[in-house]
Amino acid sequence: MTGLPLKLVVGLGNPGAEYARTRHNAGFWYVDELVRSAGGSWRRESRYQCELARIKVAEQELWLMKPQTFMNKSGAAVQAVAAFYRIAPGEMLVAHDEIDLPPGVVRLKEGGGHGGHNGVRDVIAQLGADFWRLRIGVGHPGSKDQVIDAVLDRATGEEQKLIDAALERAHAALPDLLRDGAQKAMHRLHTRDEPAPAGGAPGEK
Repeated sequence: MTGLPLKLVVGLGNPGAEYARTRHNAGFWYVDELVRSAGGSWRRESRYQCELARIKVAEQELWLMKPQTFMNKSGAAVQAVAAFYRIAPGEMLVAHDEIDLPPGVVRLKEGGGHGGHNGVRDVIAQLGADFWRLRIGVGHPGSKDQVIDAVLDRATGEEQKLIDAALERAHAALPDLLRDGAQKAMHRLHTRDEPAPAGGAPGEK
């Protein structure tokens, strides 16, 4: 089984302390944990409007990235880094919050649409849709009108515990993804016991 030749892992979120613990920053949380566990550090790259870090996972060098452009404009920063380092969309993993999955559930997928996520929408607009996604469940508020407020608010204590546990599983699955490929990583992530959807969350798209 062939590993996935990832070169760049992007966490989507909003910069600034006021957004740091909001649900919309789940992608930032994922790459922050990768940097912390690898003993790496972020550096600000103003020319690319992002923070970058370089780490090694499963003997493979990876760039990690947090766009600092705010969520809806993430694509320009991702495109700039990908162009400079000659990284193809298929060599990228984009981690982001997913309202259509309950807290505690995380899903890996290749390609597809944006599912209403404006950060993913902007990356697709800049690079096309052929990148990998790590969808981190944060739960649906139950009404479409409440989505914006919900993702820009903090998770409840119990929700945060579930999200943190899912991020730990996603972190543990990354070496599988790099060494053995997507199927093994998906098996690790997708066959775990899942919490029941809360708040009237719809099923996965």
